[in-house]
Amino acid sequence: MTTESIEDLTRRLTAFAAARSWQPFHTPKNLAAALTVEAGELLEIFQWLTPEQAVAVMSEPDRAHRVRDEVADVLAYLLQFCAVLGVDPLAALSAKIDRNELRFPVPGDVGEAGEGGR
Repeated sequence: MTTESIEDLTRRLTAFAAARSWQPFHTPKNLAAALTVEAGELLEIFQWLTPEQAVAVMSEPDRAHRVRDEVADVLAYLLQFCAVLGVDPLAALSAKIDRNELRFPVPGDVGEAGEGGR
């Protein structure tokens, strides 16, 4: 497990891109597109696998390596996207969880919305 924070990783990514003069290409649209491509590559690893095979994917060294690489790519583009737009990803996630807890209450809780869960 790394001891680097989200902020540390974002700074490293920003410095990496700056050293290569990639900032003009790191627009919100381009980063969102790259994020989508990388998420698709993550999905590709699981394409056509049965649920049982998908659960076991991390026990296969080659596939586990690919999963970790694609997760890293997705996170890297997401952090760069957030940096360009000034979005705090942890604050955004916390706020979304708060909204979802209200929107999708635990069955039997008072004020149940009656909507299906996701």
